[in-house]
Amino acid sequence: MASKRNAAIGFIFITLLIDVIGFGIIIPVMPKLIADLKQVDISTAAKYGSYLTVAYALTQFVFAPILGNLSDKYGRRPVLLFSLFGFGIDYLFLALAPTYGWLFLGRIIAGITGASFSTAAAYIADISLPENRAKNFGMIGAAFGLGFIIGPLLGGLLSTFGQRIPFYAAAGLALLNWAYGFFVLPESLSKENRRDFNWKRANPVGTLLHLRKFPSVTGLIISVLLLQIASHAVMSNWNYFTIHRFSWNEKMVGISLAVVGILVAVVQGGLTRFINPKIGNAKSLYTGLILYSAGMLLFGLANVSWMMFVFLIPYCLGGIAQPAIQAIMAGKVPRNAQGELQGALTSLMSLAAIIGPLVMNNLFFYFTHNEAPIYLPGAPFFLGAMLMGASAVIAFKTLHQTKAFEIV
Repeated sequence: MASKRNAAIGFIFITLLIDVIGFGIIIPVMPKLIADLKQVDISTAAKYGSYLTVAYALTQFVFAPILGNLSDKYGRRPVLLFSLFGFGIDYLFLALAPTYGWLFLGRIIAGITGASFSTAAAYIADISLPENRAKNFGMIGAAFGLGFIIGPLLGGLLSTFGQRIPFYAAAGLALLNWAYGFFVLPESLSKENRRDFNWKRANPVGTLLHLRKFPSVTGLIISVLLLQIASHAVMSNWNYFTIHRFSWNEKMVGISLAVVGILVAVVQGGLTRFINPKIGNAKSLYTGLILYSAGMLLFGLANVSWMMFVFLIPYCLGGIAQPAIQAIMAGKVPRNAQGELQGALTSLMSLAAIIGPLVMNNLFFYFTHNEAPIYLPGAPFFLGAMLMGASAVIAFKTLHQTKAFEIV
């Protein structure tokens, strides 16, 4: 049984790795594609880029809980395959886009089908034991990190052959990933652990409200939401900020994101497997959020390129927080509701992805455009640092009040 679990973790790791490589390929080239299609500078392109992120996030907010509930009824495998195929179609739309509107259509398709990470998290919850749940969730972060080593570097290199080439490569990888999952990935949810589909539990607001019956999870929802909104100071703004502030090209953006990937892989795939069991999930959560906050503050203060690389170290060390909070929340929910939980968390991430880019990218635009009242390109990072600090305070109060400290 243990060998089967390990094999399944390997399958899901490879699936997520290929998925993230495809996503990472397009990040270095997206700002200049938007700038070219809209005929604007990078500062203004950041604003338009936020609208694309919102288009994706809004559709995912609506459809993620539906797919999460469908995975509780029909199993994880068919939902995961549907998601991977949708990403392939999205990247083809981005590759062929003659106008900015085509980018919108592609992002909407990806949002409707985009449940690969939530379904993968439910998959991992299905096959994990309580004592290794946090370590296995850390493999999601490891796949994300390793994919970000390969993807952005590949995207930066491919961009030298043409601005659209990375998008074709991403489409090919996504469809290859779908084929890999179709032939290799086994089902993780046994029939006795499945439940009937319920529309009331599958709407995004209803899914979040349903989690109120788990008090510690409900309290942590606010902490997760603030964490996710804050993270968009980096996730949605890094490429625009570095191109504008330090005149980086696509290759340099790709290298910086590859460094992020290396650090995330080390933290999520290595340190979390040692630190989280040693100090417990609760302390890992608090420490990670504080490190996130410190890293963002330093990003905002950076005035030369090398500082961004050095300051990535404390920021990426903050990654011990995410598997910790996932493990805490997963431990409070029955096995046959893990898909619902992960779908709800994806909806929460989508809600943050609606709010975060609109706030962070428009804040960047406001303080960097030609008529800005004051030039402050680091403003999104300063706001992100404050939100991470607030998330840590709320998480501490929630877990302290419910006595939900876990040492796994």
